Amino acid sequence: MAKRIYGIYEDEEVLMDAITSLKGNGVVCKDVQSPFPIHGIDKLLDVPRTRIAIVSFMFGITGTSLALLMTWYMMISDWPINIGGKPNMMFYMNLPAFIPVTFELTVFCAAHGMALTFLLRSKLLPGVTAPIPHPRVTDDKFVLHVDVKDENKLNEVVSLIKSSGASEVMLKSMQFS
Repeated sequence: MAKRIYGIYEDEEVLMDAITSLKGNGVVCKDVQSPFPIHGIDKLLDVPRTRIAIVSFMFGITGTSLALLMTWYMMISDWPINIGGKPNMMFYMNLPAFIPVTFELTVFCAAHGMALTFLLRSKLLPGVTAPIPHPRVTDDKFVLHVDVKDENKLNEVVSLIKSSGASEVMLKSMQFS
């Protein structure tokens, strides 16, 4: 059975120095919980670049396509209007008149799709409570997550975390895949 070690720190500078020293000793730091964003922490934890912009673009393209399809259907197929003696042809549409509609539906689909994607990706679904290792992590504490799979190295890692400036160290049994 593997263990997850939580190192609780008082200051973000001490935390960042601790991550550097722990990585130098071969300890893999998994995650950090913080009451506010810490600039540069993602590079220290080797967090890969997010692909969320690609997802947002795809939601926006979906909104644009739906808007163009909707205006084409309404103006050409469903209710064609004879404007100035010229009937609407199959693929002719006064596109500049529908730019505001297209823009609004693009933004609408991108915003709502990203909100749903964020909630699903973060596992912030209704009825789910987030695991909080320390009650003051949302106030003024910084929590470093370290996973140790080898029971023999557990005491060594705990002593490394304590010596790196952690004010408190907590252990939790976990099952990793």
